[in-house]
Amino acid sequence: MPRSRWFTSFLVSILIFGVSIGATRQLQDRSELQAKMESLRAQIQAKEKVFLAPSAEDLNAFARFLEQPDTGMSRLMPREKYDGKLLIRGGGASYSFAKLTNEYGAGSDIGLEQGQIRVGFAGANFGFLTSLGDLAIDSVTAENPGVSLLAEFKTPSTEPDAREQQRRTGSGFEADGFRYRSFLPAMLNTCYAVRSINYLVSDVLVVFRVTRQDSDGSLTLVWKILKKFPVPQLAQ
Repeated sequence: MPRSRWFTSFLVSILIFGVSIGATRQLQDRSELQAKMESLRAQIQAKEKVFLAPSAEDLNAFARFLEQPDTGMSRLMPREKYDGKLLIRGGGASYSFAKLTNEYGAGSDIGLEQGQIRVGFAGANFGFLTSLGDLAIDSVTAENPGVSLLAEFKTPSTEPDAREQQRRTGSGFEADGFRYRSFLPAMLNTCYAVRSINYLVSDVLVVFRVTRQDSDGSLTLVWKILKKFPVPQLAQ
């Protein structure tokens, strides 16, 4: 082989070898980086869980109440401030009483946005909210004035009827001295009743009380599920 051709082949081999080493190192670097990212994500998620949890003080204040079945305490973050800033979908602004999570998605029952507590978020899902005033939460039952209407409501099984209820709750209506709507102002030391209907997921009647509003706008709620209904279906 002529010297020039041999030298060219040698250079090509060196280049290929160098590229191969570089690619291997790059793959290793990216794999290491991915592992570090996953580790950091797990750490952030753990810290977010603590960030979203109610304070020990509030948990202690309602310790006896929270010993009862179907009770809990949760925090709602203002969506306009935290959505996109936390890893959890929706920024911790929603809560599912059926799934016990702040992550927004199928099954979210209530949410906080622009100082309003909301119910009904996607598709044909809808719900009713009403304010019961400054009541002790452990005194509220499904037979209470303002709550009984929600307990007796028959969930529609067709989409047109569900959409009609969406329009009804969006506009709001009054019955027996109580105002029912899909969103109401968030008020401290106030009890609310909510009937949340998520098709194919859950249908629940819940009473909750806003016990705290922190400087970041988040709300702490103590709640109790008063009644669980059959999982609602929509006729095809």
